[in-house]
Amino acid sequence: MIVHFILFFKSFPKVGENMRRAAVICEFNPFHNGHKFLIQKIKSECADEVVCIMSGNFVQRGDITITDKYRRTKAALENGADIVVELPTPYAMSSANIFAKNGVRIAKSLNCEMLCFGAEDSLDTLTKMVDILDDDQTNDKIQTAMRNGQYYPKALSLAVGEEYAKIISKPNNILAFEYIRACRSYDIEPVAIKRKGAAHDDTNVYGNITSASNIREMIEQGEDYREFTPMTVNDPCSLEKIESAILYRLKTITAEELAQIADVSEGLENRIIEAAKQYNSFSEILKTIKTKRYTMARIRRIILSAFLSITSEIQNTPVPYLRILGVRSGKESVLKDAKLPLIVKTKADIDKLDRSAKEIFSVDLRAAEAMNLAGGTIINEFTQGVIKG
Repeated sequence: MIVHFILFFKSFPKVGENMRRAAVICEFNPFHNGHKFLIQKIKSECADEVVCIMSGNFVQRGDITITDKYRRTKAALENGADIVVELPTPYAMSSANIFAKNGVRIAKSLNCEMLCFGAEDSLDTLTKMVDILDDDQTNDKIQTAMRNGQYYPKALSLAVGEEYAKIISKPNNILAFEYIRACRSYDIEPVAIKRKGAAHDDTNVYGNITSASNIREMIEQGEDYREFTPMTVNDPCSLEKIESAILYRLKTITAEELAQIADVSEGLENRIIEAAKQYNSFSEILKTIKTKRYTMARIRRIILSAFLSITSEIQNTPVPYLRILGVRSGKESVLKDAKLPLIVKTKADIDKLDRSAKEIFSVDLRAAEAMNLAGGTIINEFTQGVIKG
């Protein structure tokens, strides 16, 4: 049998009344056998209950999910998750530090004792790297290199040395560093899960496990993917299906509005406006805007943030509520002592929120309408109930 994950954690006894609760921040795009294996392993080795904090209809790489959040919630509950709570769109589609801080804030609000996350190295190595990165001398070296004309990745490499730079450059580790920082702030135990087998964007197959990106490719190409996921996706969603709506937004937004959008800086709004004038293709606009300073994922997030009207003010507001998407039967008590307002009966619970929280929820309403256009299945956010597992 192939071992796909190794857990690095302190001894967490599961005895008597000491029920332990773990959180997993996830996308489940789609939920697949690797996710199922991960939840089972967490429950068998370190926790009694697993709370999944899941991105809604848009994800961090700047894309719409292949199917809606309720189908993905149902799959998670049927395969071991106890609670699925939404990571609202402004945070799900953000930089690593905002993504991690708000995911961990949700975990703490649901009284989770630990956060389990994927990484390429052990927890000891990751923790050491966070200490190095947070050291004032390291930051001084980075700033000096950038003043001398180096872009951030090269400046970072020069500051920490080639060996450490290799650790930093691994995709899953970048998010892992932010999880460790956030766990320190919220007093949650970090649990690093070393990936074995199907890593992020891996196109290889390991038994009945392959990456979510590979499964999405199979679905989009009409290939048989059923061996790798318990989900059935008959109507895959894509940005291509809402391209005209995105283009309309880009061609009508003002530079002043765009300057308020999350992560827009250094006059990038003017570059976006000019690109939108020149092209009637989402991909061409992305290519035109792209520079060495901005990764393609960041550009995609900015464009979709403009489409959904996610401002810097909204994204920098700490997550103010818990939108419950699904609950396993018998696990309703997990919600009893929640530290943030719950959204369960949507219309009634939303009415109780303050203005700022309602603005954040309105982003998720726009994201849901985009999903409805992209997938052809109409879901009403106010009448759709909590999924029961």
